[in-house]
Amino acid sequence: MASLKTIAQNKKARHDYFIEESFEAGIELCGTEVKSIRQGRVNLKDSWCSIVDGEIFVNGMHISPYEHGNIFNRDPVRVRKLLMHKKEINRLYGTIKQTGYSLIPVSLYFKDSRVKVQVGLCKGKKLYDKREDMAKRTAKRDIERAIKEQGRG
Repeated sequence: MASLKTIAQNKKARHDYFIEESFEAGIELCGTEVKSIRQGRVNLKDSWCSIVDGEIFVNGMHISPYEHGNIFNRDPVRVRKLLMHKKEINRLYGTIKQTGYSLIPVSLYFKDSRVKVQVGLCKGKKLYDKREDMAKRTAKRDIERAIKEQGRG
C-alpha cells in the first residue's frame, strides 16, 4: 500500500477549470528542490503543462530555493520535465490540439518517497459557471449553518 502525503494543491485550477480527467506523473527534480518540497515551499498557482516533441513539461511551478543549499540551487520557476508513458502523452496531445482542453497541475504529493504530480485535463469555466459554483457553495454553507443552529436550539 503506497502512502500518499499531499504537499500542495492548486485551488485556482479548481476555480477556473472543469477537471475532466486526471493523470499521475513523476517529475524530474534535483536534490535541493526535493528538500525544499519536503518543507512545503512550492506554489502551483500559475502553473500549466505543455507538450513539446513528445515530452511533457510543467511551466510556472515555483519551488523556493533551499535555504541550506549552495551552488546547486536551481532557478525557482524553471521548466521541469514530467515523466509519463509515451502513449499517454500522445493521447493527451491529440485531445489538447483538437478540443481546446488545457493541462493543469492540480496537486503535488509524495507517493512513498517519490514526488508525483496530478495533472488534470481541464476545460475552462466561463464567468457564469464560476458564479454558479459560488452560489452553490454559499447555499450549502447556509444550509449547514441552519442545521447546526437547529441542533443547538
